[in-house]
Amino acid sequence: MVVKRDGRRESYRREKIVQGLQHACQKRPIPVGQLEAIVDEIEDELYKLGQAEVETRVIGEMVMERLRKLDDIAFIRFASVYRSYPDIQAMRQEMDRILENEQTLSKPKSN
Repeated sequence: MVVKRDGRRESYRREKIVQGLQHACQKRPIPVGQLEAIVDEIEDELYKLGQAEVETRVIGEMVMERLRKLDDIAFIRFASVYRSYPDIQAMRQEMDRILENEQTLSKPKSN
């Protein structure tokens, strides 16, 4: 079972994760098979939690963690819906964090 933000409970549906990923990755150079692999990873991780109920927040964070590593644009698209940024400034702060992380990763390492 999945526990929604408002406390409602509903059956887990793989299709909801797939649809969210497809929407976020629309027109991005990401193979469909890679999205299916992400859903498989998330389901494995959920299974390992061993809980009868999981909050949608947990699933959403799992999706965002993988999208952050896969494609920045897809991550921002998903996060903008999932996190419901209150304003453009909050969204910009998230984008700035991504850019800072990219710059840190791309800096040549000195010996």
